[in-house]
Amino acid sequence: MFKVGILGATGMVGQKFVQLLSRHPWFKVTTLMASERRIGKIYGEEVDWIVSSDVPKDVFDVEMTPMDPKNCDADIVFSALPSNVAREVEPRFAREGFVVASNASAFRMEDDVPLVIPEVNPDHLSLIDVQRVRRGWDGFIVTNPNCTAIMLTISLKPLMDIGLRSVRVATMQALSGAGYPGVPSLAIIDNIIPFIRGEEEKVEVEPLKILGKLENDRVVPADIDISASCHRVPVIDGHLEAVWVKFDRKVEIEDAVEAFKSLKPLDLPTSPESVIVVRSEIDRPQPRFDRDEGDGMSVVVGRIKKVGDNEIRYLVLGHNTVRGAAGASILNAELMIKEGYIQK
Repeated sequence: MFKVGILGATGMVGQKFVQLLSRHPWFKVTTLMASERRIGKIYGEEVDWIVSSDVPKDVFDVEMTPMDPKNCDADIVFSALPSNVAREVEPRFAREGFVVASNASAFRMEDDVPLVIPEVNPDHLSLIDVQRVRRGWDGFIVTNPNCTAIMLTISLKPLMDIGLRSVRVATMQALSGAGYPGVPSLAIIDNIIPFIRGEEEKVEVEPLKILGKLENDRVVPADIDISASCHRVPVIDGHLEAVWVKFDRKVEIEDAVEAFKSLKPLDLPTSPESVIVVRSEIDRPQPRFDRDEGDGMSVVVGRIKKVGDNEIRYLVLGHNTVRGAAGASILNAELMIKEGYIQK
């Protein structure tokens, strides 16, 4: 078993880390780190537990500690910190030899920091060696993408092989993506908020790095054009995205379906049986019915329609706090163990 710590353990994503790790076959939670006002308090008594009915018993009585490497008894640190805090805290742990698997956006676009979806760009983990040399760190930071970008990028990866050239996406994003307590009730009930600060920029840029190629110790971004419009909707969990894709050749619906089904899962504990599940029903995917596909680690594609000789439209859905956040970091850590970047 690998010992793990969680930075920002009391927030929405931190709680999802705790929930998923509490039943993980490779990992044992040993350190829960939080803000100064929670230091010394008992996790189960202090946290407003919102991800399920009960705080896992194995962490209920854990005393929360400062976000300091000296207080962390762990092999791997999972970060659920806000970006501004992660920018300061995560390097402290990397310098001291910790593996930091981060859900924060602070270092995603740094040239020497891997931004990884294991089924899409596992080779980008080789940037770890570049990072350690450049920064003089004993440890390292590996990031997973923005939740919305993850669902989109997983669906785009297999389409690259049939000539993908441009992407237009309109997102319908769940409330849990805003954290807890998130969006005020009177702002979202009977409403859709057509702006999420910083989201469109992440969705337009992060997939280009993930789908790019490694050259001379850096990633050359993929040569595709992405334009996004992002919206908050009154759904608890599950980001739904309407995607229009153009190709450099004539493409049929069957080509897209075959491509989606070709993306293979990895042999890792958190891997779903199917990375992309294709639904044929006219009214699917829907967040309520499809967000938990593959224990929340699959993405679901549906309503695939040809809208031009070289253009297809489809919907893609994923669980934003599982595949889009905590589950993504955990899968990255599993891959790093499999590839030998993390050893006992």
